[in-house]
Parts: sequence; C-alpha cells; structure tokens
Amino acid sequence: MNSEIAARLESRGIAFVATEKGYTLFTRDHCAAIGQEQGGAFSLGSSGVMTESGLAYLVWRDGRAFLSAHGANENPAPDEQLEAVRRFSDDLKAALAR
Repeated sequence: MNSEIAARLESRGIAFVATEKGYTLFTRDHCAAIGQEQGGAFSLGSSGVMTESGLAYLVWRDGRAFLSAHGANENPAPDEQLEAVRRFSDDLKAALAR
C-alpha cells in the first residue's frame, strides 16, 4: 500500500490491521471490510460489523438490511449500525480511489 493511500485512510480514521496474501482487513470502530490488492488498487468486498460470531456482512432481503455472520443467523441491522456501515464504506472507497 502506498503512503498516499495510507495517509487518506488515516485521515478518515480507518486502520488496516492485517494483510495476508494480498488481502487486507480495514476497520473503524466496529465496522470492517476486506479488500484484495490487485496491481496497486483494491477490490473491496462487502462491509460489515465485527460481532462475537465474526464479521457480519450487511445484506439486503426484501428491501430490509440485515447483518449476517458466517454460520450465524441473520439479524436486522439497527438504523445506527446501517448508517455507520454506510459511512465507513463510503469513506473507505474514497480513501482507496486512485
């Protein structure tokens, strides 16, 4: 990751906490997303919230937002979590843009 991207992440309060085999975990507060570095750019997966069951991704069912962790039940996403995930995702995309 280049220093310009690292500075943009830091200015938005986003940390990159782990990098393994081209994948990086980005976090802010309880929000998280995994990105894959490809040729100096990042391809992002879905954003979500860290829970006791692991990363619960934000998914949509019939126009309603849910948080779904691997091997766990889906739970309705409270408005404040939905907004936090949206802000995190928007800030992360902006920080990683070329």
